[in-house]
Amino acid sequence: RIHWYSLYDLPRTWEATTRHKEAEGSSYYRHFHMGILREDGTPKLALNTFAKFTPAFGLCQWFHFEDHRLEDAVAWMKRLGVRHLRTGLSWADSFRPNALEWFDRQMAALADFDVTLTFCFTPEHRGIAPHHTSPPIVAEEYAEFCANMVRRYCPAEARALANESALGA
Repeated sequence: RIHWYSLYDLPRTWEATTRHKEAEGSSYYRHFHMGILREDGTPKLALNTFAKFTPAFGLCQWFHFEDHRLEDAVAWMKRLGVRHLRTGLSWADSFRPNALEWFDRQMAALADFDVTLTFCFTPEHRGIAPHHTSPPIVAEEYAEFCANMVRRYCPAEARALANESALGA
């Protein structure tokens, strides 16, 4: 499956999350401009070309905690004919107040898409180093977060198929 990165340009007000920060030439700096919509939601030239390749092409779109763009993003993806979406849920965000309510809202909004879900970002207080890319102090805590999210958001029939596949059935 091919996924375009991403629907929106990253907002310039968001801090870069790599050691390079916003350094010119770093790959993360270029991510600020890879959307088919500008950060204000206006279309870029690539939008019409992208639409010619949906639904074969999917999108990667990450939503920050309580991201105000969620509903607009869903509307744009439906308008463009997107069926496949790659997004993530943050282990670090799971420690915020109302985290499950946000995750529930996000996943409900994305229910009409075939979602590939990734799990990311170590909470600073649970990492070997206080950084979102740090390995966890206790790997089982991260595994438990992932297992909880799978149980909460992955349909039972998909979990059953995955278990059968893992068991070689």
